[in-house]
Amino acid sequence: MATYDLEEQENLENLKAWWKRWGNVVLLAAALIAMAAAGWQYWQRHLAAQRVQGAELYGQFLQAVTTENAALVRETGGRLVDKFADTPYAARAALILGKFNVERGDNASAVAQFKWALDHTREPIVKDLARLRLADYYLEQKQYADALATLNAPHTDAYDARFEDLQGDVLLAQGKTAEAKAAYQAAYAGLAKRDPLYGILAVKLDALGGPAQ
Repeated sequence: MATYDLEEQENLENLKAWWKRWGNVVLLAAALIAMAAAGWQYWQRHLAAQRVQGAELYGQFLQAVTTENAALVRETGGRLVDKFADTPYAARAALILGKFNVERGDNASAVAQFKWALDHTREPIVKDLARLRLADYYLEQKQYADALATLNAPHTDAYDARFEDLQGDVLLAQGKTAEAKAAYQAAYAGLAKRDPLYGILAVKLDALGGPAQ
């Protein structure tokens, strides 16, 4: 029993010595862990609040687009991009706002919004749509090299036909008929007959002498 007491006493003395040497470090580490946990919880609450507020504002934005209230479209769209950039609603709003501005001749703003959506979205589909709209704008402005560079970037398989179709339009505008036809045929081959683009491509290929292959 005495031996056990001595061992306990020695362990206690060792623990005291260890604590004297490392106690402050342990307390500091514990405080930092507690602060990090509190910070993480705060950030998660902040993100949740941002998503809720962003969703509400996005609903207002879509309503403004539906009613063609240009002032409210730009005001709500601008707020989404400026204040809710970390939510998925911001890039979607930028994409819609870009198209809205193209239709009203505000091309400089539209290009900036398409590029913003492309750079900030985490959704592959939104990224693809931003590239397509940006490339279509470049085509309209006869900036063919920029259009093709935009279309040649990686994209999801689901949008292959759309990218190939628009590539065909750009190549045709450049007078590269054979290359345009090849792009249209590639797009045509990847589509189901029920897809609205299927019939459009058939017409384009027929105009170039067909047949659709």
